[in-house]
Amino acid sequence: MSEPANFAPTARPRPSTVTYASYLLYLAAALIVVTAAVSFATLGTISTIFEEEYAGTSLEGAEGFIVGATVFSAVLQLLIAIGLVVLGLLNAQGRNGARIATWVVAGLGVCCSGLGVGGSAFSGMGAGTGSAGDVPDAAEVQRRLEAELPSWSEPVSMICSVIALLALIAAIILLALPASNEFFRKQPAGAEPPLPGGAYPAAGTDPGYPTAGTDPGYPSYPPTGTPPGTPPSTNPPPGTPPSDNPPTNRPPENPPAN
Repeated sequence: MSEPANFAPTARPRPSTVTYASYLLYLAAALIVVTAAVSFATLGTISTIFEEEYAGTSLEGAEGFIVGATVFSAVLQLLIAIGLVVLGLLNAQGRNGARIATWVVAGLGVCCSGLGVGGSAFSGMGAGTGSAGDVPDAAEVQRRLEAELPSWSEPVSMICSVIALLALIAAIILLALPASNEFFRKQPAGAEPPLPGGAYPAAGTDPGYPTAGTDPGYPSYPPTGTPPGTPPSTNPPPGTPPSDNPPTNRPPENPPAN
């Protein structure tokens, strides 16, 4: 008996929850890239303002820390954006490991987006520290930032951060829904139906074809294959020696005629 052939499993239909989650990851990645680009575009102006304001004070040189923190945040945002794009592609293919990684990376993206939402308060960092009368006034630093930075920079960063934050939260929720869980669940071997041309099921294993004696529409026959109601045969089987005793059912011989 030939062994049944092994067939590659067919592709599972992707639920809309996973599709929308992937799209939301792409959207969040694009918005995070825009936010990082705004940070790099305004980095020179911010550095100049803090350098001039801190000159001759106990905070002189502290602008390097602010610039470094801004660069680090922007680079981290770019790395998270790349990771979100890759995870969006893998999630669409049903990779469960990618879904778990998405929850981790998206959580970091939520934190970064939250920092972007509150980034306006970060611009005056350090302006109110140090000895009294030795540091520039925080209100003055904030006024210069608002006056010299492009007017579009803060609204763009704020809008992109808020939308990216909402998109990441929605993607995390969509990937945790029951429909998504079923898509990412590993299917057992042999769960897929056989393709045309595969091995036929063994007798008695397919419910569509009843076995002998199980369907009332088909009569049951003895093991020898003799239909019911057939009288037993008087002929001996081949190879049986003749018996000395005549058969009892033979009719009497006719008497001889006179």
